[in-house]
This record gives sequence, C-alpha cells and structure tokens, in this order.
Amino acid sequence: MSQPPQPETASIDDETSGPFTNWVDSAIANPKKVYRAMFATVAIFFLFTTLFPLYWLTMIAFSDGSRVSEGVGLLPTGFDPSSFIQIFQQVPFHLYIFNSLVFATLTTIFVLLIASLAGYAFGRLQFRGKRPMMLAVLVISFFPPAAFFIPLFQLFNQQISFLGITPPELYSTPGGVVIPLSAVFLPLAIFILTTFYGQIPDGLEDAARIEGTTRLGALFRVIVPLSAPGVATAGILTFIAVYNEFFFSFLMTGAAAQDWAPIVDGIISYRSQFQVRYDLMAAASIVAVLPVATLVVIAQEKIVSGLTSGALKE
Repeated sequence: MSQPPQPETASIDDETSGPFTNWVDSAIANPKKVYRAMFATVAIFFLFTTLFPLYWLTMIAFSDGSRVSEGVGLLPTGFDPSSFIQIFQQVPFHLYIFNSLVFATLTTIFVLLIASLAGYAFGRLQFRGKRPMMLAVLVISFFPPAAFFIPLFQLFNQQISFLGITPPELYSTPGGVVIPLSAVFLPLAIFILTTFYGQIPDGLEDAARIEGTTRLGALFRVIVPLSAPGVATAGILTFIAVYNEFFFSFLMTGAAAQDWAPIVDGIISYRSQFQVRYDLMAAASIVAVLPVATLVVIAQEKIVSGLTSGALKE
C-alpha cells in the first residue's frame, strides 16, 4: 500500500515563525554576524563611557579659562594650552603627584611582600585551619574601609595606648596612609598570589631545595619568577587603587602638599571661594593620569612576556 503524502511542515513553519525566530535561525547559520554586532555594541559602549569623557576633559583643558563658563562643545572654546603650565605655577602640583606616587609605591611593596609570604603558605603548605583562615581573609576584604577609620585615626594620633605602649603619631605622614591602605588591599593580593603559587609544580621547588635553598629562597628564586604574571597583576591593581584612593589619604593628611596631601587635593585646590578654574582642574586631571597610563602600558608588555616566556615545563 502506498503511504499518504506527508504535509510540508517546513513551509508551514516558515510561514508561522516570527521575526525573532528568523533572527535566531540567521544567527545560528551566520555566527560572524552576531560576533560583529557584539563587537560593535561593546565598542560603542566603551566609546561613550570611557573615551568620550576623556575627550571632553581634554577639550576643557585646552579651552580659554575665561570662556569655559560659556560652555564647551566638541571643540575647545578658544585654544589655550597654557593651562598645563599654570597648574604648576598656582600650586605645587608636582608635590601632590609625588605624594600619591610615594603612597602607591610603598603600599605596593609592602602588600607584595606580605602577600607573597601568605600566598606561599596558603598555596603550597598544608596546615590545620587553612580553609577557615583563607575564608577569613576573603571576608575581611569585603569590609568597607570606612569601618576601620575611627580606631585607626585615634591610634595614629596617640589617643590609644596598648599595654602601656603609645604608638608614634602618624598623622600627616606616609605611614598614616600606607598602613591602613596596605590592610585594605592585602586580602586581594593574597588571593591572587595563592592561586598562582598553587599552580607551580612541586618538582621545581624540590629541585631548588635539594641544592640547599631554604623555603624562603625557593619562594623568591623559583616561585615568584615563575608567577610573574600574578605578581604583576597584584602589584598593578594595588598601585592603581592606592594612587586613585582619596578617603584615607584625605582624612589622614592635611590639605597642603607639604602635609602629604594626595593628588585629588591638588586638583580641587584650583577651586576658590569666588571662582572655579575648570580648565586648570581638567589639565591637572590629565597630568595626573599620565603616570598610571604609562605604568599600565609597560605592565601589559611584562604580563604578556611572562605568560609566553614563563611557561612551565616538566
């Protein structure tokens, strides 16, 4: 017996399917279109959220200061690059940059040193209470920095003595900023280095130990060089975060550059009671970004070279 003819379901589906279904079928058949659309969306989002504000800041910096209040369009209002010279003439802006660089450098060194020792212990050693201690480190990292300000402020101003010992006064000194910021950014660095140190094969460390190297020597001669991408990542994140930090730096120092005021204090110092020099503030902001931008460019090359040339081989 002959079979009855089957209905043409494909043609029926094409007629009943909506535009969304057709778009999904087209995306599955041509995934490159989806990739191009996603790339265009991300590029437009990045353009309007990052590059355009930087472009607008540059236009304000190159505008005539007496005409900035009239409004700035896509082009500067009266081209005047003298703002980049005036920022150093009105206030010692270079000292504000120096203060922030000192805070960031000292904090990064201290954090990497302590995080390397803690990361080695958590990543390569087995001991009781390892998981609870690591969990405590992660929990502490979620505490807001403002929660620690009042006790630290009293401690660094000699208002608290412990066991009859009064700590030195650290207000308006680098120590008053470096110590609390190191505690704030240390948990993240410990987590990053623990992950990298735990991936180093034990055979490489054992070979160094056989030759007479101590655990500390193996850490800084074998583990740290092989974990260069992780160390660089932790260092860069810490440096940039401390360089841009304002809360502790503002509250633990004076407003003058000689009192170790941070770079944000220098930027807002161009605002007086009767006048706000937006052109100088914009120029100062651009100059302040240059050290961090230079570091990021250099660090990216180091991270890439570490990932390619520092591959582990058994």
